[in-house]
Amino acid sequence: MKFVRNINIFTMTEFIRFFIPFYFILFFVVSFLGISIAVARKIGKSPDVLPKDDSAYALVGWYFKLIMAALFIYTFLFLLFPETMEEAFRIPVWEAEEVQYAGVIMMILAFIWVVIAQCQMRESWRLGIDNQMKTELITHGLFQYSRNPVFLGMTISLAGFFLVVPTAVTFLFLLVGSIVMQIQIRLEEEYLLKQHGPTYQSYKKRVGRMFRLY
Repeated sequence: MKFVRNINIFTMTEFIRFFIPFYFILFFVVSFLGISIAVARKIGKSPDVLPKDDSAYALVGWYFKLIMAALFIYTFLFLLFPETMEEAFRIPVWEAEEVQYAGVIMMILAFIWVVIAQCQMRESWRLGIDNQMKTELITHGLFQYSRNPVFLGMTISLAGFFLVVPTAVTFLFLLVGSIVMQIQIRLEEEYLLKQHGPTYQSYKKRVGRMFRLY
């Protein structure tokens, strides 16, 4: 029994070693690079409209990119040193593999959710707030259940990552990432309210910020 358990642990460790970097690389390629290229072709400009000045909003964008860079470095180190990274700063809350499997499922479903939401946004998708071009207010599809399905999916993805690798580092990614996304959400809500007025106000009453209210 002990031998079988050791094999299971080894197998899970090896799976996580390759799953984590592959997942986040695929997430970036599809949900950021791929969608950016597709939208840019439709609207004739880059959908990355995060400001590069010294404003508070630009600082939010800078933190977002910093988190992305740190996440890539962490997952790359995970590929090279899986056991070390999995044990470093570990939070011994749970040890069951079932929790890790649940985290993997959350990450996969979150990725699918984000891609579907981005496809439903079509050319309205932006990385930041576009003050130069008015975008369509999307209220169909996943946007019937969440006003911010992309950010919801990204939050669930980070939560799943923490379940798979319960360390202080992954918890920090979840905490800081969630804070930055919540700030971005509120900035976008102010913009959408100015752009769409009563239509967006009515939409806010029907659908919750992260999930639908009944």
